[in-house]
Amino acid sequence: MKTARAAAGGVQRRTAIAAIGSLAAGACKPRRDDPNTLTVWGVGREGEVLSQLLPGFQREHPGARVRVQMLPWTAAHEKLLTAFAGESLPDVAQLGNSWIAEMAALDALEPLGERIAATPALAPQDFFEGIWNTNLVQGQVMGVPWYVDTRILFYRRDLLAQAGFAHAPTSWDEWRASMRALQAQGRPGERHAMLLPTNEFEPLLALALQQSDPLLREGGRYGNFRSAGFQRALSFYAEMFRNGWAPQVTNNQISNVWDEIGRGRFVYYISGPWNIGEFKQRLPAAQQALWMSAPLPGPNGPGASTAGGASLVMFRSSRVKPLAWQFIEYLARPEQQLHLHALTGNLPPRRSTWSAPQLAGDVYSRAVREQLERARPAPAVPEWERIVNEMQTVAARVAGGRLQVAPAATEIDRRVDAFLEKRRWMLARERQARAAP
Repeated sequence: MKTARAAAGGVQRRTAIAAIGSLAAGACKPRRDDPNTLTVWGVGREGEVLSQLLPGFQREHPGARVRVQMLPWTAAHEKLLTAFAGESLPDVAQLGNSWIAEMAALDALEPLGERIAATPALAPQDFFEGIWNTNLVQGQVMGVPWYVDTRILFYRRDLLAQAGFAHAPTSWDEWRASMRALQAQGRPGERHAMLLPTNEFEPLLALALQQSDPLLREGGRYGNFRSAGFQRALSFYAEMFRNGWAPQVTNNQISNVWDEIGRGRFVYYISGPWNIGEFKQRLPAAQQALWMSAPLPGPNGPGASTAGGASLVMFRSSRVKPLAWQFIEYLARPEQQLHLHALTGNLPPRRSTWSAPQLAGDVYSRAVREQLERARPAPAVPEWERIVNEMQTVAARVAGGRLQVAPAATEIDRRVDAFLEKRRWMLARERQARAAP
């Protein structure tokens, strides 16, 4: 008889291959690995700069050869599935945190818990908890965070001061009061308190993560968007549009967000840490003292936000796992994370790295450091990206006044439950396999 793990893995593999079989024709054939050669896939800008991080590793491992392949973000997901189907995955890869659950469901990832426990320098408690937890799938550590992303609040502090507020809001009530005052100061159509593009799911997701209710229930088998918590978040989101604090626009309708904020058309903007560098570069010197960053307000005080970024993973199919782990451990060191930050602007996931002067001394990055202590991971299910896109599609109808909150929450659950039907089937088969004699 097959073991329960093997039987469940077989179900997962057959399901995955049935879904992506059309991709397999383009996959490479399995290779015979040289024990001293490591194949690494990097994505986007990080893939471009990986070669600049290699000299130190190769000094420590003079016999090792590292082959780096750079993938664009637009093609990386399909490439990974193609490689899985064709049994040609690399040894190590940079994986977006929202993809980890999917690759784990395919049983493609090597669990790293034992290796981490045997590496004192890689202490999990040094990582921001919410970011570390994005790598946990059913209690197993499937990756090591490499760089982090979250959402914070950017704002025009001069305009906020003119409206009578000495500091950024820390609660929803303070936020409401400031937006009401800001809107009253500007001429209709010329200023909005908030820029909240209706095709971006991250702001609403952050508001939802601030609630105590989980977004999925029963182990990720069903949606939980009808919960009181999500409806509270969606109601606050809709309130910004209903009161005219935010215009009903997509990000495609804003040609230059930095210029619009510099002109004072918008006062608040929820976005990621990369915009710290963009504001520094794009706003003129005369306006550099006018903007600031802050953690997101929460329902009753400082609030949670999203836990994103990318992690380093090892694939089960690797034949050079000791070398692959040494490479992951090397890139996870604070000095290498600072090197990556210098090359790309990406922010490190380890608390100890943030004591470096280039981060600790940056007034704009302090909000990110504080927010990362309250970052919360999204549910670890393979279907998550589809789920949040459907969430935002329905939420946009609420923002436009075409749908009320309660029916919208019910509609999101209906769509999500349909996405999760295969997950329920797979988990049921796994239970059956465990129960088999």
